[in-house]
Amino acid sequence: MPIEPTPAIGEARAALAARLREIRVDAGVTAIDLARRAAWPRSKVSKIEHARQTPTADDIRVWCEHAGALDQAADLIATRHALEGMWVELRRLQRTGLRHFQDSFVPLWERTRQFRVYEAGVIPGLFQTSAYARARMRRIIEFNGIPDDLEQAVQARMDRQRVVYTGDHTFAVVLEENALFARIGDTNMMAAQLAHLITIAVLPNVSLGIIPRDTDRTMWASPGFWIYDDERVIVETPSAQLTITQPREVALYARTFVELSSMAVVGSAARRIIADAIGQQAD
Repeated sequence: MPIEPTPAIGEARAALAARLREIRVDAGVTAIDLARRAAWPRSKVSKIEHARQTPTADDIRVWCEHAGALDQAADLIATRHALEGMWVELRRLQRTGLRHFQDSFVPLWERTRQFRVYEAGVIPGLFQTSAYARARMRRIIEFNGIPDDLEQAVQARMDRQRVVYTGDHTFAVVLEENALFARIGDTNMMAAQLAHLITIAVLPNVSLGIIPRDTDRTMWASPGFWIYDDERVIVETPSAQLTITQPREVALYARTFVELSSMAVVGSAARRIIADAIGQQAD
């Protein structure tokens, strides 16, 4: 079954198509003339401009050449390559097990200075205890039917957490209160995880916000996303990993994070919500 693109990918394709159409129109070249000059079927120009066909790098060069905009070809081709790399099937990423997948993030984590993280239903890997990580990864392995390297993967995740305690990294993390109650193990494990979250929350390089469940929302809940500096955003869905590097898209996620942060409580108020959740785990 083919993987369906996310709205972000559809928007990126549409934006590329719109830029190509704009170049053609600004040059005073009709769609029929462009197809004739490029020796293409007439329908090809229409399909590209309506985002029904993604142009190849050669298509973009030819388009720009015949529209007198060859100087824009390199930028458009870079946009096209970024579009290609936005969507990667998780099964392919994880086919050798979760440890390799965990290790693949190490260079990005080590060079990132500002982490901005939003999660709606899970404690982020940065702040997971080994028991919580083990329970979560076990279910991923079982559900996806990938090689079982559970203990190695858990250790790799714990090793990655060194960025929280070393270097000059900063972490702004916003969680929905529901994430504190999304149990993936017994109550003792969950209580220990939440206690660890309180410990993390007082670190000087960490800002932890909790969006209370009864908040009058100004921004809807979103799939979880991680912003790495202003370089990229990564979003995981059940089937794939979406990597966003286009500055306009990254800026949109940054604005979303600001809005979500504005609804969150921080400091002692956030720690009280976590402490209450620990008490309810014991009830």
